[in-house]
Amino acid sequence: MNWGDLEQSQRLKLKALICVLGIMLLLLLLFGENFLGKENSGSDKKGQWKWLHIPVAETYKNVWVMDAYEDGITIFRDGKEEKYRFCKEFAGRDKIQYYREQIADITLRDGEVESVFSKTDKICGVVLGADEGYIELEGYGKVPLAKNYKGYCTFGSLRMCGLKELSFGYASSDFVMENGKICGILLAREQAMEQIRVLIKTSDYAGLYHDKVILSGDCGLLLEYGPDNDKRYVEFSAGEELYLEESSAYFEGDRIIISPQALTGKITLANVKRSQGMPAYRGHMELIKTEAGIVVVNQLPLEEYLYCVVPSEMPVSYHIEALKAQAICARTYAYGKMLAAGYPKYGAHVDDSTTYQVYNNTYERERSTTAVKETYGQLLVTPEGELAETYYYSTSCGIGSDANVWKSDAAAALTYLKSKRLNHQSMESAVAALSVGDGSEQAIESGKSMQDEENFKTFISGKDAEDFEVAESWYRWNYRVKKLDVKTVYKALKNCYKSNPSQILTLKSDSYAKADIKEFSRIEDIYVAKRGNGGYADELIIETNKGTYKVISQYNIRVVLNDGVSKVIRQDGSEVSSKTLLPSAFFVLSIVKEKDSVVGYTIAGGGYGHGVGMSQNGAKAMAESSYTATQILRFFYDGCTINSVYTQN
Repeated sequence: MNWGDLEQSQRLKLKALICVLGIMLLLLLLFGENFLGKENSGSDKKGQWKWLHIPVAETYKNVWVMDAYEDGITIFRDGKEEKYRFCKEFAGRDKIQYYREQIADITLRDGEVESVFSKTDKICGVVLGADEGYIELEGYGKVPLAKNYKGYCTFGSLRMCGLKELSFGYASSDFVMENGKICGILLAREQAMEQIRVLIKTSDYAGLYHDKVILSGDCGLLLEYGPDNDKRYVEFSAGEELYLEESSAYFEGDRIIISPQALTGKITLANVKRSQGMPAYRGHMELIKTEAGIVVVNQLPLEEYLYCVVPSEMPVSYHIEALKAQAICARTYAYGKMLAAGYPKYGAHVDDSTTYQVYNNTYERERSTTAVKETYGQLLVTPEGELAETYYYSTSCGIGSDANVWKSDAAAALTYLKSKRLNHQSMESAVAALSVGDGSEQAIESGKSMQDEENFKTFISGKDAEDFEVAESWYRWNYRVKKLDVKTVYKALKNCYKSNPSQILTLKSDSYAKADIKEFSRIEDIYVAKRGNGGYADELIIETNKGTYKVISQYNIRVVLNDGVSKVIRQDGSEVSSKTLLPSAFFVLSIVKEKDSVVGYTIAGGGYGHGVGMSQNGAKAMAESSYTATQILRFFYDGCTINSVYTQN
């Protein structure tokens, strides 16, 4: 092929290629020794060429340096401990102590440490709130968070931590700064926290945001307002009403603090209505201005918080040992939330509704306050030394269940929540095991036998005089739907599917899968397909003219089978409205059919609540049978013990 045979465009491309190759050759001749590398092997063949290794470099940002040595470093990154050697060229090994127990950026070259940049600029202050974009600290305001920040708990077992684990209301953490932003969080000290922060919801627990706040004190009040660098104070006399809106002149900053001028003083919120009427609160109030309205946070001692929780969660007429058991459960639950706040954005650990524990819905009472005082600081802990999950419910049907009722991944670890009979024989066996002193109650578990449909039907259809709660009205109940409303069932299925699609499944071929619920006009069958430990309904099958659906979890089943109209008839003959869900999932179901359609059903059940942990009426009967709060709790929470948070070193 001759040059003249090529088209012009082809000739141009060929010229360009020749130019590129020429430039590459020139660079090779000029800088070849640097690009390729020349080695002397020590043999007769000198000047032998080889390709130079291109180093692999990477940087880890904001890791925790656990330790440093003359030849290397140990870091904690994304929850794992890693060790690396220093590279030969690393100049700085004389500063080993400077690197230890610091947040740093480390750069690796071929897997060896090339540089360490320690970040030693730190601030500390009382944590008031935290969101993904900032942490609010007393004296600093809202300090921005770097996008790549990391959090570490440095006491106990080293681990990663998040914003929820900050000690709100305390200055027990350091915050590592870089370029004006927080790049690292260090939970530096474990301390016995005595103050809880409670978000106060609006009337009827309708929402988080108040359009106005009306308050007064039974003693003088001190109002603190203004930005962090210019705090100002105003005093108000006892009984003087203070009316605050978002437009109030006191909202120069985002936060107003109102404190009683006496330690035993209380602040009344006139804009909030509870069952007791107008509630009054111990401790101080913080009003936080947001775009949605005013958030009200009540900070007070944990023990005083319990004065208003225990009577809201258990009738004060119950035996003092039952109230003490309730107080320990409530304190353990609250303390767990103090370690992992529910509302970090507002610096609140819990709110005052049933989402957490009902607080200040009823008046403080002397008996419940005594129960709190006599159990001061006592927490229920697992055999591993962790806070126990102190679930409780109203009434059992004579047997309890385990944590699998919630279908959560955490259930497997809650081995101290066992399914067992709540009768005198079971309690006596547990107390006898406790007296041996081996720390294990050796619970008598009978829950597995109740997974059998016939066994459970026989059990729930009868009554056992040995059961602690046999005389309670909720021990046995009936629920009859005379005329089935198909649309109500369809709507309930749709709502449950929207909330948790993995628990409302549709039959596809030979297996169940997630799929939108098709509207149906006829139900052909309903039956319990699976029972959990203790006999609760765990899976329900609903066959319709448009598909077959599996309802998973006791809660969803209780929702779907409740028509919102029919009433529950308790064993004492009293009728109770049941608008949202059935009293429990401990029941047997009998359907009524006409031709091929289900037109109604009857449910024979027992107990009130989910059935996990402590039965409150069971605790009451146990206390009346001379069992102590400690014995009651160690029966319901197998193998757990009681420790005092305020006396631990």
